[in-house]
Amino acid sequence: MNIQFCDTTLRDGEQTAGVVFTAYEKQMIATLLADAGIEQAEVGIPAMGVEEQKVIHSLVEMQLPIQLITWNRAVKADIDASIQTGVNWVHISIPTSEIMMKHKLKRNKEEIALQIQRVVAYAQSFNLHVSVGFEDASRSSLSFLMELIHLLYQNGVKRFRYADTVSALYPYTAERNIKELVRNCPEDIELEIHCHNDFGLATANTLAAIQAGAKWASTTVGGIGERAGNAAFEEVAMAWKHLYNGKINVDTTYFHSLSDMVFQSSGRQIPEAKPIVGSKVFTHESGIHVDGLLKYSKTYQTFDPMEVGQNHHFVLGKHSGLKAIYYFLEQEGIQLETGKAQVLLDYVRSNMNETKKTMEIAELKSVIFQLDK
Repeated sequence: MNIQFCDTTLRDGEQTAGVVFTAYEKQMIATLLADAGIEQAEVGIPAMGVEEQKVIHSLVEMQLPIQLITWNRAVKADIDASIQTGVNWVHISIPTSEIMMKHKLKRNKEEIALQIQRVVAYAQSFNLHVSVGFEDASRSSLSFLMELIHLLYQNGVKRFRYADTVSALYPYTAERNIKELVRNCPEDIELEIHCHNDFGLATANTLAAIQAGAKWASTTVGGIGERAGNAAFEEVAMAWKHLYNGKINVDTTYFHSLSDMVFQSSGRQIPEAKPIVGSKVFTHESGIHVDGLLKYSKTYQTFDPMEVGQNHHFVLGKHSGLKAIYYFLEQEGIQLETGKAQVLLDYVRSNMNETKKTMEIAELKSVIFQLDK
């Protein structure tokens, strides 16, 4: 099955506390998203004001090969603001859980249903394509969500977002709930799963929902977003491709340039061990790992790092073995007898205990020079 992406880095990603993207940064990120082959990008909230509308309009004017969509509350004024940007897709979000309907909007189910119908019809009167989002869907009644889907489907809406707004899902419930919706709703609707990462399960929940029949994954580059963030685009894409044997339309070699651009623009650092895009996720020190990889690369990899623009990288440290010592020396055209290699390894391990830093080849050659005196 093919997975399609609605990347919300420029909307939900920018809602990360303290993060602001300039117009230029948004343009560069949007360009990379388009180059990578992502189908749709949620690019902002026009109701925030004229400046936001101008930035989104600048993205529309770039005519990138990617579908641009704005995020809106279920109020007509938000739709008016989106119209000013020139987009032809609008996402309209409305709370659907008892908690949010009662305490946030102070409305009942009937009033919510009427409100979303009216705003959808208003947007459609301007020939806008509409996606409807159920805020806090994971704490909502499935029967109420089905009722809304059937109601809005009659009005021509086929795209619906199931939002795990407060990270209330885990893989079993994500799969169960999406299956139930798919089973009881028109066959040609397109469900989108939008997961938050408060428990570190956003990627797993997204994959479970896609496997259950959701057609769209709402993600952000690097998983940035509100609170603990969102499902990470690169994690969902690679896991779907390699673990689920699914299809993706994206060029995975863009993952690093995308993550570098997004994190640099957000003023944040990419964690060294961040799956797929971290600087050290393909770095190996352990003797048995280095030995295995030198013999046959698939011994310690599930996919080739080159697929995401990386390579395996070996370093010398406490857990290195003789094979690593010989490997590094061979790269420098140096041959060393076994006894001296063991002395060198002992030195590397001792040094690591003291400095807590891996050893560079220049320092290793300096030690060899001392041994030869």
